[in-house]
Amino acid sequence: MVVSRDDDERILLRIGYKQELRREFTKWSTVSYAISILGVLGSVPATFAIPITSGGPATAVWCWMIGSIMATCIAFSVSELVSAYPTAGGMYFVAKHVVPSRHVPVLSWVVGWCNFLGQAAGVASLAYSISQMLLAGVSMNSGLEEGGGYSFVPTAVQTVVLAVVLLGVMGCVCSLTTRSLHRVVVWFAPINVLASIGICITLLVLTPDKHDIKWVFTHFTDGSGWGSKVFSFLLGFLSVAWTMTDYDGTTHMSEETHSAATLGPIAINTAVISSGILGWLLTITFCTCLGDLEATINTPTGMPVAQIFLNAAGKSGGTFMWAFVVLIQFFTGISAMLACTRMAYAFSRDGGFPFSEFWSKINPHTHTPLHSVWLVVSFCMLLTCISLGSQQTIIAIFSLTAPALDLSYVAVIIARMWYSSEVSFVAGPFTLGRWGWVINVIASTWVLFISMVLFSPPKWPVTMYNMNYGVVVAGVVAVFAFVWWRWEGGVYTGPRTRDRMEVVSQNETEEEEDEEELERSYGSICLGGG
Repeated sequence: MVVSRDDDERILLRIGYKQELRREFTKWSTVSYAISILGVLGSVPATFAIPITSGGPATAVWCWMIGSIMATCIAFSVSELVSAYPTAGGMYFVAKHVVPSRHVPVLSWVVGWCNFLGQAAGVASLAYSISQMLLAGVSMNSGLEEGGGYSFVPTAVQTVVLAVVLLGVMGCVCSLTTRSLHRVVVWFAPINVLASIGICITLLVLTPDKHDIKWVFTHFTDGSGWGSKVFSFLLGFLSVAWTMTDYDGTTHMSEETHSAATLGPIAINTAVISSGILGWLLTITFCTCLGDLEATINTPTGMPVAQIFLNAAGKSGGTFMWAFVVLIQFFTGISAMLACTRMAYAFSRDGGFPFSEFWSKINPHTHTPLHSVWLVVSFCMLLTCISLGSQQTIIAIFSLTAPALDLSYVAVIIARMWYSSEVSFVAGPFTLGRWGWVINVIASTWVLFISMVLFSPPKWPVTMYNMNYGVVVAGVVAVFAFVWWRWEGGVYTGPRTRDRMEVVSQNETEEEEDEEELERSYGSICLGGG
């Protein structure tokens, strides 16, 4: 059953918020948005150097397969929670309904800041990767010098400046009306999927000397310097962890989506499963067409996949394929920024930021939170400028994205399990049924484990140039959040809603019975019996 606009607004009102944004996203634009925020055709090439450098082709292939399976477990857990409370706050808002009231302020505060930091780090790293890709394209089309390098070699300053400009452009796109965004976003997924399939076929046909499948699946190396192929293998999870995250990004668009409680989980799970399969096929294809491993890793383009394209199709054909990679990554950047801006709007609506009243304002012309859009743009620009220190710094920001976001999810998942006997959770249309406990435990265990790996230094010996500064960035933001909490005098109480979401008995008033019927009318999307 399709839920009407009035029903969507009524559900939001029962949760405790007034409808301020325009609901223009449909089923297709929502699914397209969910797929584009993962953007495997852009994200896999952007991070492909990390797994093949640390552990070789087999590390890239197996890490993607294992990581995408674990990502699916996390996505299922997140879908069940956000289906019950479809608001722009996502998991930050759900935190209010899984713990006793005495713990709501601190859990909502921690989850809100963690989620915002992860979202912002993701947007900043996306802008930086797009900048690298564009400049790699310029290098590919410049002349070769006697030493084998290209005549144009981008500097760190050029990369950062272009990334800052790209953030501004993405901010302008995110400032459009919701209807305009719907019309643009609906094309993101079809282009992503068709271009990915086309590139896989083209590479497999044109690459002259392909590696056999045994080499692809069994050739491991120790490129981290830690003296352990096992640890080098674990570092390879950065690629899939950075790509397959931000599951609740679709949820942050809930207040602009029709039938959000139903379509949100469908879009999230469709995106994660399809992107996991597509990303694995891309990874296998890239490894099969890798050519000389060391030469590809040390390519003068700075991007191994760009070199793979050049080897297969020459300068013109390689540039043409590379243009699609850059385009898809730009789509992903827009989608990620949209999610971050809506999360910032929701968090400031509840007093989570300094000057929250200003950031939460809705523009009367676009009916979107423009102040939050440019708050996110400005913060991401600051994060991007940190990368002027070293290449490892931007890798640290890459590695900060996944654990910050995933920890914000797992904190709520664990809290729900921990307080299940004390707090009654009102399930939405999507429920895991009897499989819920198992999937939640797997998701939580995986995130806690992989977060320790992603915060580890990627090279040995550890120096100021290869240190993983993700911990430092996270620490600075955590200190700021704590100081702001204390300066506010601890008056933050969590989401500012009228707590009206409740289970309605059959003996209640006729109005309450109507509301219960509305919830039942969604239908139940179940993975297992209750």
